[in-house]
Amino acid sequence: MYGTKSKIDLAFEYQSQIPVLRPSIHSRRANLTVKFQDLYGFTVEGNVDDVNVLNDVREKVRQQGRVWWALEASKGANWYLHTTIGQGSALTSSLKFSALANAITLKKLIKKGIPPVLRPKVWFSLSGAAKKKSTVPDSYYDDLTKAVEGKVTPATRQIDHDLPRTFPGHPWLDTPEGHAALRRVLVAYSFRDSDVGYCQGLNYVAALLLLVMKTEEDAFWMLAVLLENVLVNDCYTNNLSGCHVEQRVFKDLLAKKCPRIATHLEVLEFDVSLVTTEWFLCLFSKSLPSETTLRVWDVIFYEGAKVIFNVALAIFKMKEDQLLLTHHVGEVINVLQMTTHHLFDPDDLLTVAFDQIGSMTTNTISKQRKKQEPEVMKELDQRIRKLNSLKVDNK
Repeated sequence: MYGTKSKIDLAFEYQSQIPVLRPSIHSRRANLTVKFQDLYGFTVEGNVDDVNVLNDVREKVRQQGRVWWALEASKGANWYLHTTIGQGSALTSSLKFSALANAITLKKLIKKGIPPVLRPKVWFSLSGAAKKKSTVPDSYYDDLTKAVEGKVTPATRQIDHDLPRTFPGHPWLDTPEGHAALRRVLVAYSFRDSDVGYCQGLNYVAALLLLVMKTEEDAFWMLAVLLENVLVNDCYTNNLSGCHVEQRVFKDLLAKKCPRIATHLEVLEFDVSLVTTEWFLCLFSKSLPSETTLRVWDVIFYEGAKVIFNVALAIFKMKEDQLLLTHHVGEVINVLQMTTHHLFDPDDLLTVAFDQIGSMTTNTISKQRKKQEPEVMKELDQRIRKLNSLKVDNK
């Protein structure tokens, strides 16, 4: 692994991962809109100021990479796996202190970003995907994909419909090879968990996982741990009950953390779920630039789903002044979309998310969910009854 390479090899490998963006002289003089590819192949549009921000961000990523390499050299290639403080008496005080020190270091490091070249193995280990994979035979994914090949279900039909619409224009995802890989991952998971099957939004999440993890099998296990361990239950089931609960929890949190915005939006009769549903279902992958999205995912895979609320609240908070000047729903949507599409500096977003919004414990979020669940289930039940009565009337 990386720990076996020389420092010179690591330096060259890492620098080649993060190119400097250089707009033309004409673009710089006129401050024109320019197009360029980000680290993961997505075409990004922005002005020269945006490019400068991205170059500054990439320089910070290089610096952060040197910190990770130094820790790998001093603590060992997998030092971040030794961050759990055991309960047994056999664990010495020095080992407990070492684990605690590693945990504190790791939490800070992850918020500053995992280097792209290290991201696959760090995610796979810290998210629980490696542990989940270890509980089944090595051939599990291959056996599953072969077993379901050619089978047609409502889920596979929807997946086939969504493949061409998943990041169109991407140099790999929008190719026959990319479509086939993404289809195998999504179809395999739809058979692994029939309660979820397939839900629109998962195509974007799985596609980005494929780009990061490099292999279908690792992307599959990352998707599995995300849906089965990281996110709330029922987020992607047929009635999206979990997602409806999350939206209600978010509205409550917005009223507490950003009361002026919440009051203003209520006057405008603006339902925040118009924009936040996509954020939650796609984990920001359709909204934020990919490099910013993956910085958010770095923290989600380590700290859990509560991070989604921090980030969503931060987006509103960052544009509080502009949102308070809006007069209709269309303006609100425009402000939020312009904000997310141009959030090229992840540090700006994450600083607001954790320093200004403040910490929220998983326990706090869980209590909020339990509070909202009965009302959501009641509304969904009423909706089903209404639909059934309409069907009877139309016969």
